[in-house]
Amino acid sequence: MTTHDHHGHRHTEESGRCRGHGASEEQLAGAGAEEVAECPVMPGSTVVKADAEAQGLFRDYAGARYWLCCDSCGPLFDADPAKYAAAA
Repeated sequence: MTTHDHHGHRHTEESGRCRGHGASEEQLAGAGAEEVAECPVMPGSTVVKADAEAQGLFRDYAGARYWLCCDSCGPLFDADPAKYAAAA
């Protein structure tokens, strides 16, 4: 188990997944490919679109929707949406 910093707060990584970001293994197992997305701010963090929307963790930019893995990603996306949209 390792600990690392993301956006000014610490996270613990178990089995290669960062707890506190993205969907759990159980959530991903029950979701189809069209129901999941990768957070554009934190690549590698997969989210279930419906869950992110229910929590307000999404942004619309230039006619497309982007789903975020955590509350910390919203302000970062808002500060430079073009940067994160291009990375998606």
